[in-house]
Amino acid sequence: MHAPPLVALAGGACPAAAAASPPPWLASPRAAILAAPARLLRSRRGALRLEAKAAWRAGGDGRGPRVPAKGAVLASYMGAEEVVGPSPLLDEEGLDDEELILHIRKELEEGNLPADVASNLEELYYNYKNAVLRTGDPNAYEIMLSNMMALFDRVLLDVQNPFTFPPYHKAIREPFDYYMFGQNYIRPLVDFRNSYVGNISLFHDMEEKLCQGHNVVLMSNHQTEADPAIIALLLEKSNPWICENIVYVAGDRVVTDPLCKPFSMGRNLICVYSKKHMNDYPELMEMKRKSNTRSLKEMALLLRGGSQLIWIAPSGGRDRPDPSTGEWYPAPFDSSSVDNMRRLLEHAGVPGHIYPLSLLCYEVMPPPQQVEKEIGEQRVISFHGVGLSVTEEIKYGDITAHTKNADEGRELFTDTLYSSVVNQYNVLKSAIFRDRGAAANTAISLSQPWR
Repeated sequence: MHAPPLVALAGGACPAAAAASPPPWLASPRAAILAAPARLLRSRRGALRLEAKAAWRAGGDGRGPRVPAKGAVLASYMGAEEVVGPSPLLDEEGLDDEELILHIRKELEEGNLPADVASNLEELYYNYKNAVLRTGDPNAYEIMLSNMMALFDRVLLDVQNPFTFPPYHKAIREPFDYYMFGQNYIRPLVDFRNSYVGNISLFHDMEEKLCQGHNVVLMSNHQTEADPAIIALLLEKSNPWICENIVYVAGDRVVTDPLCKPFSMGRNLICVYSKKHMNDYPELMEMKRKSNTRSLKEMALLLRGGSQLIWIAPSGGRDRPDPSTGEWYPAPFDSSSVDNMRRLLEHAGVPGHIYPLSLLCYEVMPPPQQVEKEIGEQRVISFHGVGLSVTEEIKYGDITAHTKNADEGRELFTDTLYSSVVNQYNVLKSAIFRDRGAAANTAISLSQPWR
């Protein structure tokens, strides 16, 4: 299965050309609906429905995706009109947070939700509520409640009708737009006033290469389950094509955890088993290896088609704080993961480019202090500034020209990529945590493209 050409994915024009004309989704005959705020009503079919009170509005300069008003997304631009799932009947006068908790507990009592899922969902609700209410947005309560109700609806639907991810998963945009659902759930957690993008012009350069049929790989650190949404939120105005078409190499936990699955369903994924969890259950090791082999074959096919943008975290998992200092830092890259990705890119038969990308967003949804074996982690959530940065392409041949052998070259290339990620991370840290803003470093140009 070869990937379709970029022009087809971009609605008939490459990203650079699309910027000059109205995006195709703005011409859709049926606008997507967004709850802002929303009331929860009984639909004619006797299932849950969110009553929308506001529609999409176009982005400031007409470029890129429509900017949602407050609240949770109810439908995709493809024409679905409401979130309808297996949720219980709700009072027509609306729903408050206490009733939402009661409905979660009712589904537990009736055997529709496993105890651990219900407990984690309730805990997530309180953490999410506290974070969103701290934003100071006058509509914060309505945003929080409608987003949590949408998540409850999606989790309940998946528990009753489990979705299985294939090795290569394409984002589900209809009849329910899981991509926009994820965007709008994470959106109120980002303090955009104190968030930054480093070297935004390089993302435009990537789009030019993708237009030419080239492949691009982003070698990145990984901080939270929300990383894909963070990346897309920071680039949604300047680089909407990248936001919606990037393919993430994703570990098995985000496609098996009931609270993660609805968010993962809205992303393009190559699904793999992380090295960190390969030995969790010895009896499953062989199955995991075979599954990873199938996923690598899918990635190879995608790359041969060209115009692919792949995000991968060569560390094999999320960053963790230093146990002695408590300081967060990018986890070291695994050289075999870097080299495998590089060789896949080189053997694709089309030009390929590797960029080091750095993410700083752990405050929004930090992982557990230690790597956990079991699925269903506690989720601590907060409202905070975040950062994303990229630097110039790093070419393997340039870095390894004077190395003595392949092993030395592989290690040097990995160290070069990792060092760039760490340097960018430190610049983002200075801007976000030390109030130095866009002047944190002259070598990396920080900006706020949503302004």
